[in-house]
Order: sequence, then C-alpha cells, then structure tokens
Amino acid sequence: MGKKIKKEVEPPPKDVFDPLTIESKKAATVVLMLNSPEEEILAKACEAIYKFALKGEENKATLLELGAVEPLTKLLTHEDKIVRRNATMIFGILASNNDVKKLLRELDVMNSVIAQLSPEEEVVIHEFASLCLANMSVEYTGKVQIFEHGGLEPLIRLLSSPDPDVKKNSIECIYNLVQDFQCRTALQELNAIPPMLELLKSEYPIIQLLALKTLNVITNDKESRIMLRENQGLDQLIKILEAKELNDLHVEALAVVANCFEDMETMTLIQQSGGLKKLLSFAENSTIPDIQKNAAKAITKAAYEPENRKLFHELEVEKCLVTLLGSESDGTKIAASQAISAMSENSSSKDFFNTQGIPQLVQLLRSDNEEVREAAALALANLTTCNPVNANAAAEADGIDPLISILSSKRDGAIANAATVLTNMAMQEPLRTSIQGHDVMHALMGPLHSDNPVVQSKAALTVAATACDMEARAELKNCGGLEPLVELLYSKNDEVRRHASWAVMVCASDELMAVELCRLGALDILEEINLSVRRKNKFSEAAYNKLLNNNLSLKYSQIGYLSSSNIISDGFYDYGRINPGTKLLPLKELCFQEPSDHRAVLLINSKASDNSPPPSMDDKSSEMGYGRSISSSSSLRRASKEKTNAGFGSPTEEKAEPASGRNTAASKSAAKEKGPRKGRGKKEEEKLKEEEEILAVPKLAGESSDKEWFPPSDPDFCVYVYEVTKSILPITNIKEQIEALAKYVAEKMGGKISKDKLPDFGWELHISELKFQLKSNVIPIGYIKKGIFYHRALLFKALADKIGLGCSLVRGEYGRAWNEVKLQNESRKGATGGLPLPEVYIVDLMFHPGSLLRLQSREADIYRFL
Repeated sequence: MGKKIKKEVEPPPKDVFDPLTIESKKAATVVLMLNSPEEEILAKACEAIYKFALKGEENKATLLELGAVEPLTKLLTHEDKIVRRNATMIFGILASNNDVKKLLRELDVMNSVIAQLSPEEEVVIHEFASLCLANMSVEYTGKVQIFEHGGLEPLIRLLSSPDPDVKKNSIECIYNLVQDFQCRTALQELNAIPPMLELLKSEYPIIQLLALKTLNVITNDKESRIMLRENQGLDQLIKILEAKELNDLHVEALAVVANCFEDMETMTLIQQSGGLKKLLSFAENSTIPDIQKNAAKAITKAAYEPENRKLFHELEVEKCLVTLLGSESDGTKIAASQAISAMSENSSSKDFFNTQGIPQLVQLLRSDNEEVREAAALALANLTTCNPVNANAAAEADGIDPLISILSSKRDGAIANAATVLTNMAMQEPLRTSIQGHDVMHALMGPLHSDNPVVQSKAALTVAATACDMEARAELKNCGGLEPLVELLYSKNDEVRRHASWAVMVCASDELMAVELCRLGALDILEEINLSVRRKNKFSEAAYNKLLNNNLSLKYSQIGYLSSSNIISDGFYDYGRINPGTKLLPLKELCFQEPSDHRAVLLINSKASDNSPPPSMDDKSSEMGYGRSISSSSSLRRASKEKTNAGFGSPTEEKAEPASGRNTAASKSAAKEKGPRKGRGKKEEEKLKEEEEILAVPKLAGESSDKEWFPPSDPDFCVYVYEVTKSILPITNIKEQIEALAKYVAEKMGGKISKDKLPDFGWELHISELKFQLKSNVIPIGYIKKGIFYHRALLFKALADKIGLGCSLVRGEYGRAWNEVKLQNESRKGATGGLPLPEVYIVDLMFHPGSLLRLQSREADIYRFL
C-alpha cells in the first residue's frame, strides 16, 4: 500500500475573527456587552442581566449605577425578537425600583413599552411589558404618561388574555390609572366593565380582588354603575357574597354594592331579587369587622335617597344598625353611626331609634376614639333635630355631660356635632336648665375662639339657645364670651354672621348686657352689616333693633324714634341727635362734664339719688346732686317745691312717699331751710358749710367715690309721677287720658303758648340758667319749667310710660318733637265690618294742649301742626 499523505488544513481567512467564548463574573462587563452589534451577545447579555436583577433590590441599584438602563431602552425596539423580549423582561423587573422609574420617565420610553402590548407580540412580552407599566403607574407622573401615550386601550384588551400573569398585571395597572378622574371617563368609553366582570370568575383570588377594587373605584361614577347593572354585574356580586368559600372577597364586593346602592334603580333591582334582605342579614350575622363596616357604608350611601330610606325601613334596617353599634371594631361603630345619621332623615326611623339606638350612641360619646365620638355625636345631632322626644331621650341617657366634654375635643367635626345636639336639647326649658348647670358657657369659650367657620357657627347657635335667661347671660359675660361673639360678627361666612347675630340678639335682652355689647362695638358692626345688601340678614337687623331697644338713649339719639313698646325707664337721657358711627357717652361721664354751649342733656329719673344723705343727717349736710355741691340752687329747689305743692297736692304734705319709695330731695332741702330759723348759730352754719365743701372735693376732682354712683335725682319728676298715677291713671277712656296728660305736661312746662308768642317764650335763657346752677349739661326733666316741643314730648312719653298709656316719641327738625298715639275710629270699620280700625294721632302739647290731629300725610300734617 502506498504511504498516506497528510492533507494540509487550509488556514482561516485573515479578515475573520476567530470565535471566542467568554465567561464573565462581573456585571459591569455584561453591561458593556449591551452595546454589541451581535444579536446573540445582546440576547445572552440581557438574559444574564435579567437573572441578576431578579435576585434583589441591591442588584437593580447596581445596574442603574453601571449605566445599564439607557442601552437597554434602545433594545426595546430591536429587530430581533429574542433581544426585544429579554430587554422587556428586564424592564418588567427593574421598574419596581424608584430611581429606575424616575430615569425611565426622563428617557421617555413609555411609547416603546406600550408598543410591546400589541397583539402580534408573544405572551411573555405582554407579561413583562404590562408588569413594567404596572410598576410605573404607581406614581402620578407615570399614570399621566401611560394615559397620554394611549396605554389604557391595550391594557383593557389584555384583560382577555389567556395568561393569568398578563391579566393580573393589566388589571393592577388599570386599578392604579383609574384613581384619576380623567382615566375613569376614558374607561367608560372603552367599555371596560364586561372584561372586568369576567375577571371575577378567575380561579386566582388576586385577579378577582384587583378586579373588585377597580370596580369599587369606577362605580363611584353613575355611568359605570349603569354599565355594571346592564351587564348583570350585581348578580355576580351577590353570588360572591353568598359563597362562603369566597369570604376573602366579601369586603371588596360589599364596597362595590355600596356604590351601586346610590342609584334607585339598582336598589329596586336588588330588592326585587331578594338580594337586599340577604345583604342585611349577611351584615348583621357576619363576624368580620370589615364586612360589617362596608355593609354599614353601603346603607349610608343608599340612605341619602328618600325612596331607599323607605325600603330600608320596611326591611327593619334599624335593628341591623343598632346591632352593629355594639361591634368591638371602632370602624364598624363609626360606619353604623353614620348610617343612623343618614336613616334619621326618615321620621319613622327617627322614632325607632328613640329607645333603641340613642342610649348606645350616648355610650359611644365616652369612647377613647375621637372618630367614634364624632360619628356618634353626628347621629345624635340628626336624631334630635326637630324632635323633642329624642332630645329628651338623649338627656335621660346622661348625654349632656359627655356632649359638653366633647366641646373641648381636638376634632372640629366632633365639636360642631356636640354643639348641635346641645342646641336641640336647649329648645326645651327643663333640658336648657340642666345644660346650664353643667357650666356650658365656660365650655363654649374654646369653640367660640375656633378658626373653623362650622364650629364658630354651631357654637354661636348654642349660645343663642342656652343664653335665654339672665343668669346664663351673666355667666357668659363673666367667662369672657361676649368678646368672641362680637368678633364673629366680622366673619365673612354668612352662616357664622347670621348665628352670631342671633346670639347677640338673645344676649341683648338685658339692658346691662345690651350696654356692654354696645361698648364692645356690636352695634357699630351690626349697623355696618345692615348697610350691605349682601351681608345683612334678618337676625342682624333684629339684633341691631334689640340692642337699641335695650339702650333707648342711644336709639333715640341715633334714630330719633321710640315706639309705644319702647318703655322709658329711669336713667334714660336725651343727648340729642348723633350721626351714625358717633359714640354716645355714658350718663356718668356726661354728668361730670362742665357746662358748655352744647344742647342740654335731658334726664329721666324718678328715683331719689342714693348718694343723698340719710334722714338722720339732714341737719348736717347740704343737698348733693351730680357729685358736686349745688347749694347755690337752694332757692331754685324751694321755688320748684312751692310750685308743685300748688298743683295736685304734695305727697309730703299728706305724709306719703313718692312713687320711688324714697324721701325726695325737695323735702330734705325744706328741712335744711328750717334749721337756721330755729336759732342755729353762725358757727354751726360755718361748720356745715365746711362739711359740704369736704364732701364735694372728690366729686369736683372727678374722682370716684367709695360709694356706687347713681344718676342725679329729680324730686319734681317724682312728684309728677305720683300726681299722674293718682289723678290720670284711673281715667278709663284712653282719649280722655291722653288729653288730661297733655294738659298736665303743658302746665308743668310753661303752659299754653300761641305760635306768634313762641319766639318770646324765653326757654333758652331758662335752660342756660339751669346749666349754670347745676354746673352740668345734664338737666333732670323735672327741673325744666319752660319747655318747648322736644322737652314736652319727652316728658309726655316718660309719664305715659309710667301709667301704661301707649304712645311713641318722634324727633323732628329744628327742636321739634312730638308724640303719636293710636285711637280707634268708630266711623271706620274693617273690611269684614268687625272692630274699628285704629288711627294715628299727633298730640298737641304747645298751642292747644290736649287736642289731637289725625295723621294722614306725615310731612304735611306735622308741618301744619307744629
């Protein structure tokens, strides 16, 4: 055999790189391989990176630091399917890292990821692309990008995918997206309800749960509820609730049903199928707190519709709710209380809770959980509104104490609800007295100072309801409650301003309180409010009038009118007309001012001054008037006394006291005059004068005396009151009473005066003399013996009020004032021919005292008459 010759192997081409197998243990090396042009290397590098990323969060962070994300984003659109698939898988895993998500948003890869959801792509790509979107949709910016790049439609299509992982990722992403209203609207247009309902039949609980959660969100919109009903979704929900083995889905299923209860048609459908009764029984008998809570929430939502409340009442839902109040879960107690609040709009339900429900709610007011207390207070607030029986039931269950305690709560809602219940209770006098006994005024100080308008409003309303007697108002004042109440009048909130006005109106029922409120500026604020068409309300107008009616001096100065119901009392003074916004000085301050050329201040006072010396010291002290020595007017007093004694007869001559119940200063002056004529020595007189000067010193200096200050006494006016009471009050005919009183007033003020003699009457000089003698601008009305229109009209009104003769006092221009009275005209009958109609007359006190003029045209008649 011939020798074999070895065949020579041809050398490889010089321009071809020999194959090289590389094993890398460094992630950085593999990341570098992502830039390779070779598809096989790219595929293997991606596979290695996927496995590396799958091991934990630290590896994901490492890949980010190594710069793997940017080259990977380019591979999402690679021509090779394997490379594209592996890159997509990596992003499905990496996107759970927050830093990676942030970088992906910046690189704007959403279009590339959404493109992987196309039907042509294989299931694995669908799975990891949807996973990537689910991770990206957790944050708001990611939601926006997915929606804007059209990701919602392919995600809905993938709900019908045969792969459970694709379904799970898709529904999870949709759940995140529908938290935004815009996405929910788009979802309805894409008909997403049917595929979601199909997911409820899945064998995987997580898919069912996510589907229910998504349905819970989207059924907050009416259109979605209609679509759910039209696609028989309610039947599926009821079946889930009936299946005990699906108890892990019951909570979410109930939440969806709760939303559906808001539609009357849905309620009717459930009720007709018997599902409603099953649902209530299910909730009452369940031992799972969340199920009970969601069932109560379902009832709450449905009970906002009157027809739904009626259905629930027929099914005795009240018993179910009372049972839920006894749950150990605070969440269930809160939900049950809220459901009772909603059901209390039904009068029959409200009656049911009187004996069953209110005692349990009162117990919840003592809970350590603030939310429980707030919800219980809300239920009680609704149950007691316009229902005295329930208000009584709440009080009998010892609810007053915990309610007042809640007024110091940290939750504004709890405070507002508790205040509402207390207001409802206070409508009944026995309960109001009980509330006042729990120091409610002090407890309301915090709410009155609140920054929350709802709390401010409710607190002011509670003040209005509880400050209905003098003791309660005094307590409010002592607690410092008037200041914040007046501050609330400045509120820009209409309800706060309205309720604060109401409270001020109630507090102004006492004269002292009215004066204090005026001092705090309430009258000025109310006047400003009432000038505004937008801000004023009936209560602001009523409060303004109430303040004026209990401060008649201010009312007459500002408005120039006192009605027959405005009874002038002791201490009233006519300062003259003042402009709006001008402060009226108090009487005490006016009394201590020196005489000026200002119009005299007219004082009404039928009480003897308490700073007059007692009877036992008549022989040692001179008469004291305004806090100054006025011994220089002794002749004036004597003349006054002599003139009054010449009239109807002095009560001192008959040894009778005047109406005030004290000895008049005139009698003391007379006693003083008799002393020296009995042989009193000159030294004794000098000693008396020194004592007068010593007593007068602190008053002249304007210093306060240890003794309480009283208005100057008016002995002549005391006599007027006595004489009028004795001689005019017994007259039974009202017209004759008016005529007699008019003549009496005219006689005391200088008598009848003809119009042509009025300029020569000399009343101005007389008033000036009185100012000089009294050393003050304040002149008691009884001192005036020459009076014109406004002097006589005031005296007529003051005396008429003392004997209960109804008349008004009207201020005119140029020193004019007059009185108006109402008398029945027998010649004019009502439309039905019944009682005669009353007509208004002006009383003449100057030219023809006692004559009456029927008032037809106010301006013309008054001009002619005066």
